[in-house]
Amino acid sequence: MSFYTFYYCFFLLLLLQHQFYHGTSELEVKYYSATCPNAEAIIKEEVTKLYHEHGNTAVSWIRNLFHDCMVKSCDASILLDEDPAAGVESEKSSTRNFGMRNFKYINTIKEALENECPTTVSCADIVALSARDAVQLLGGPEIEMRTGRKDSRESYAAVVEEFVPNHNDSISLVLSRFQAIGVDVEGTVALLGAHSVGRVHCVNIVNRLYPSVDPTLDPDYAEYLKRRCPTPDPDPKAVEYARNDLETPMVLDNMFYKHLLNHQGLLLVDQQLASDPSTLPYVENMAADNTYFHHQFARAMIIMSENNPLMGELGEIRKDCGRLNDH
Repeated sequence: MSFYTFYYCFFLLLLLQHQFYHGTSELEVKYYSATCPNAEAIIKEEVTKLYHEHGNTAVSWIRNLFHDCMVKSCDASILLDEDPAAGVESEKSSTRNFGMRNFKYINTIKEALENECPTTVSCADIVALSARDAVQLLGGPEIEMRTGRKDSRESYAAVVEEFVPNHNDSISLVLSRFQAIGVDVEGTVALLGAHSVGRVHCVNIVNRLYPSVDPTLDPDYAEYLKRRCPTPDPDPKAVEYARNDLETPMVLDNMFYKHLLNHQGLLLVDQQLASDPSTLPYVENMAADNTYFHHQFARAMIIMSENNPLMGELGEIRKDCGRLNDH
């Protein structure tokens, strides 16, 4: 065998090995088709059932994906409960995760999966797929997500604020946080469109109302918000909220962008989308075309849901989504 023939064969072998290892470390469409063929159908069935019983769970599933994937990895670390014995400080305690709820229903989905295929489907994939199914229930686009994530063996509570944007952050900071996980400006504008559903606690609104009204707010809208949030120091535990969208409050549509152009953005970070020159053109396009918004939302959701997933031996498949397997 000549030197060149040997070199070519050696190179080809390395290439094949690289493709093998690379391929087995990637997320896959229908990852559970052999190990738990009904996994995605079970998740969709449970998500749909919970939606009809508790409509706000659909909003929670979308928030879960954002708050999980923005911090280090899409690995269900957001679901871990406080457990001093295991050295776990829950990410749920962070002020950036204020108002998140319905975590208990994740284990409702997990239990259904465990009954079908014990210790097979990760909580991280439940977070991703429940968000996907929630988007569709709320009138959003169909999204084909890949699966195969593993669950984190640790919490990142100490660094949540370094990754999750705050509602009062500058739009440039918010854009940089999303760009750090591969979501471009257009995708970020689309993802913030998730604020077209659900509601916001007065704690996160009053800074725009007191001691004086934010001049970027439509005066009539500001009066409505003051009726919903009558004091500058609302009780965080009280039921004091304002809807993100008064016209289609539980539909994931482009009404959000129309409101922004009318100075009716609920959060400061939302309204900045309509004033920053780098984001305004996308706001205008999404306000004019719901299909375009849905397309960009689906694209950005996939990118976000695949942020640095744990694969293989790097993680585990939790039996209880709120606890590490060893504890």
